Amino acid sequence: MSESVKTGKSNASAIGSKKTTDQSVLPIEATNDFVVKFANVNGSGSASANALFAKSVFRMGVPVTPRNIFPSNIQGLPTWYEVRISEQGYTARRAGGVDFMVSVNPQSMADDVREVRPGGYFFYDSTRPLDIRLLRRDINYVGVPLTEITNRAYDDARLRQLFKNVIYVGALAALLNIDMGVLEQLIAEQFAGKKKLIEPNCSALKLGFDAISDEHSCGLRIEKRDLIGDQILLSGNSACGLGAVYAGATVAAWYPITPSTSVAEAFEKYAGKLRIDPDTGHRNYVVIQAEDELAAMGMVIGANWNGARSFTATSGPGVSLMTEFLGLAYFAEVPAVLIDVQRAGPSTGMPTRTQQSDILSTVYASHGDTRHIVLLPSNPKECFELTAASFDIAERLQTPVIVLTDLDIGMNDSLCDPLEWDDSHTYDRGKVLDAEALDNIERFGRYLDEDGDGITPRTLPGTHPEKGAFFTRGTSRDEYATYTEKGDAYERNMQRLLRKWNGASEYLPAPIEKGSGASVGIIHFGTSVAAVHEAIDQLAHAGIGADSLQLLAVPFHDSVAAFIDKHESVFVVEQNRDAQMRTVLVTELEIDPARLQPVLYYDGSPLTADTVYTKIVEVLGKASVSASTSTTTIAGNSDTAAGD
Repeated sequence: MSESVKTGKSNASAIGSKKTTDQSVLPIEATNDFVVKFANVNGSGSASANALFAKSVFRMGVPVTPRNIFPSNIQGLPTWYEVRISEQGYTARRAGGVDFMVSVNPQSMADDVREVRPGGYFFYDSTRPLDIRLLRRDINYVGVPLTEITNRAYDDARLRQLFKNVIYVGALAALLNIDMGVLEQLIAEQFAGKKKLIEPNCSALKLGFDAISDEHSCGLRIEKRDLIGDQILLSGNSACGLGAVYAGATVAAWYPITPSTSVAEAFEKYAGKLRIDPDTGHRNYVVIQAEDELAAMGMVIGANWNGARSFTATSGPGVSLMTEFLGLAYFAEVPAVLIDVQRAGPSTGMPTRTQQSDILSTVYASHGDTRHIVLLPSNPKECFELTAASFDIAERLQTPVIVLTDLDIGMNDSLCDPLEWDDSHTYDRGKVLDAEALDNIERFGRYLDEDGDGITPRTLPGTHPEKGAFFTRGTSRDEYATYTEKGDAYERNMQRLLRKWNGASEYLPAPIEKGSGASVGIIHFGTSVAAVHEAIDQLAHAGIGADSLQLLAVPFHDSVAAFIDKHESVFVVEQNRDAQMRTVLVTELEIDPARLQPVLYYDGSPLTADTVYTKIVEVLGKASVSASTSTTTIAGNSDTAAGD
């Protein structure tokens, strides 16, 4: 850079020719390995422009991970969009600040400038002079007069606001070496149904591109690669909605709540395309917005009892309201599917921040002795697959199944392998008796376990004119669904439910183990997978080998206990304060708590590899010092004894 502070020509005097960058701090130079962050105002229309930037990197064949960081209001507050570009394919949030900050929101500028790494770049609207208090000597400033350019080109205030976002994407294309042809193709695809908008958006892009002159420079570059293959960008919530369609769901009952609302919206969108009777044009599905979460779960239970495949989607506060009905479905043994997209709690907490803090509240939802099956996807492909599988599992085991995702995976697009579906797949309805089977039974026992697996036969209403109807009880009953308060009957029923739980892992996805016999083992689940895999690479560089086990379901397979047994040090990585998964592991596997070291992170932002790496190294270092001290003490005692 000829000058450390770069401004547009209209703002050259704002800072003057004085060099403000510490010349000992070199500008960051990187190709296909850096973080760009956009600072905008919520409701300003910036989301589509920022996504355009991320998709252009993806189309250039470079792995990219975008994350939307937004406030819990509709309009007016600061919002951010962070994009990690990683040729190595790392997708976790990177710690240590950002390399290139696009700051177009005066409200957050002071915070935004502090977040730039030394040697990094601060892109701003130079139509007005930059406040001298925002100057740092160790970063590089890129000023472009966005407002001036926009005001010259557009008269309408709303158009100025919208196209200003597209203009800065064009400027970034020039600075970072993004192929303009790729951007123009993305715009053509985005507005394929509104072709009159294609040319104005492309023109705005060019305005931004042309605003970058020789006086602007940047050491960060995007170069075309072929590293994407057939991967796709997809959000977890969209994948869950599509998974429900492929699972045969026909009823969705829900109440809006961040960050799960788009699950129901995705289901409705995909069902509107895929679940329409080709002969009549009638919809073969229904989406019901209930008056609250409790009512939504009640509708789901009723629909499943009648033979439909039904589900709901919510977040932590909704789970709290649904617990009574979840207990009913567990005890009455009615299939149900709940997709819980976790956010930070307790209470309202941070509605637009991510966490993994609903583990205990879902595994043990409701009062009394209750245990629920929980599935734990880590990426959109697993969201699709586990949501589709959850309906089979729920009907096979006649119980609620909870698909536990979080805001990070749910509301952000992520790289994943293409979704696959076996068209020969047969839905598992479980032990459902038809009319012929009922004719061969003298007395139907709804809760009669004849084969010892804890799962009893059921019928659907209307199956048989005489024997098809049955009572489904949420109260104590005997094997024939007859109400009773006799203690022995209640105990038999509770033991049978426990037997069903203990055998459930047979129908659940097995955990994924990676590694080759290191002494360190890391247990993780959900969106922690990206940070853990990157941290394992960091540990390897430090000479520490580590194996990993990705949990996909509760209850646990036998391989989980075996993994713990064969590792000297075992760490459980999770995004909550109270080590909730560690608690479930200790409780369900009856493990000494000292065997499991917690690695916890819960500030609402996605987990970083540095967090995992630092905690593991710290614990292993202390253990090494402790072992060394212990050895020295024992040796000293031995020497003394020998001297005596």
